[in-house]
Amino acid sequence: MRSILTKTLLASLVGLSLSGAAVAADPAKKDIVIGTTVGDFGDMVRQSIKPILEKQGYRVRLVEFTDYVRPNLALQEGSLDVNVFQHKPYLDNFAREHKLNLSAAFQVPTAPLGIYPGKSKGLKDVKEGATLAAPNDPSNFARALVMLNDLGWVKLKPGINPLTASERDIAQNVKKVKIIPLEAAQLPRARGDADFAVINGNYATSSGIKLTEAIYQEKSYAYINWGVIKSDNIAKPWAKDVIAAYNSPEFRKWASAKYVGYKLPASWK
Repeated sequence: MRSILTKTLLASLVGLSLSGAAVAADPAKKDIVIGTTVGDFGDMVRQSIKPILEKQGYRVRLVEFTDYVRPNLALQEGSLDVNVFQHKPYLDNFAREHKLNLSAAFQVPTAPLGIYPGKSKGLKDVKEGATLAAPNDPSNFARALVMLNDLGWVKLKPGINPLTASERDIAQNVKKVKIIPLEAAQLPRARGDADFAVINGNYATSSGIKLTEAIYQEKSYAYINWGVIKSDNIAKPWAKDVIAAYNSPEFRKWASAKYVGYKLPASWK
């Protein structure tokens, strides 16, 4: 009888411990370090993703960057487990150039690239010789050129790859716009020194600029941003839990309400 009671008591205690406290799906890894650029991607982690993963027993640490170079290098070196800041064309180009073994794992809500007023306030105010600050990394610079082509400010050569367009691909600078390449994080501050600025959505929002202030936004959906994981880790249980968190109904509901006007992951449709 004592043995039966002991077994019953132990079973009850185990049941209580499982129901009363979440247990990480991957017992081999309790800590997850997520790197993002400053702004909305960091807010997504702090306000929604971190709580979701902590309910499962993980400890989540956020590291925020102000550039587009270090997050991928840190991920490859292992000081990050996940990063969230880049679109697929940028990842593919950067990984190839630096020989990195990284994989795009999930899409995230993304603020579109936009042209914002600086010293000039509207598209109709563009004059020959107007200055336009633009991101200096190749993939986002290509996006800026596609926007200028759509606006008719420049004409790109026929048949060029829009994902890799460069100044060499400009057939005609119709408005004689002077393009000033700058680090993406500097662009919000550059508005006071240029007539217009092409600003990435995350840097716009983190600087207090509303997306509705943009006087033009890109049309393409090719630049939805991705969460990236080292290829050797992508099949591990903890990585699957991170991917599931970003695709969870809880995160979808929260993000859809908070990020009105953003481009949402294709899988959410």
